[in-house]
Amino acid sequence: MSSIIPSTITLVQAKLPTKWGDFTLYALEKTADGKEHIGLGMGDLSADEPLLVRVHSECLTGDAFASLRCDCGPQLDAALENIAKIGRGLVVYLRQEGRGIGLINKIKAYALQDQGQDTVEANLNLGFQADQRKFGVAAELMQALGVKKIRLMTNNPRKVKALTEANIEVVERVPMNYGMNPHNEHYLSTKHGKLGHLR
Repeated sequence: MSSIIPSTITLVQAKLPTKWGDFTLYALEKTADGKEHIGLGMGDLSADEPLLVRVHSECLTGDAFASLRCDCGPQLDAALENIAKIGRGLVVYLRQEGRGIGLINKIKAYALQDQGQDTVEANLNLGFQADQRKFGVAAELMQALGVKKIRLMTNNPRKVKALTEANIEVVERVPMNYGMNPHNEHYLSTKHGKLGHLR
């Protein structure tokens, strides 16, 4: 059964046993963008020592269906495993599928990629930005949980910048090089070359 933590912001939580260990699910009843983002936390999240954190955008195909077109599923698995190994950390799971364009448009973008376009070209040709995601919203949940300093598991410098601007201190970037395979080699190369992702 979920419980409610008294706060200026209503935060709900419940236990979530997983194959990696026992986590706690957290969610804010109201967020700035109106979406239902969640956190999976383990250990004391508000301690002074920087918290190991992954800000992960929803990817149904990669997270649930083990798609080889991206590296999302393996990165999510690795983040949860890394947290479980040290017994403390947080995954913030943001509901912004397909770099913020939604699932149906993501499938349309996949179809354009099947015709030879890269992931950036496909999004642009559908009338979207290359990446429409917002990462500052993750700070809402972290602040409600008392998280101030983090070690951020990411290859995306935009996440570091957005969280820093939202008053979350990123003391270290932890590279996330997981899930590379022949099916996503061009996709990962495009993220590095056109979107500025690090390695």
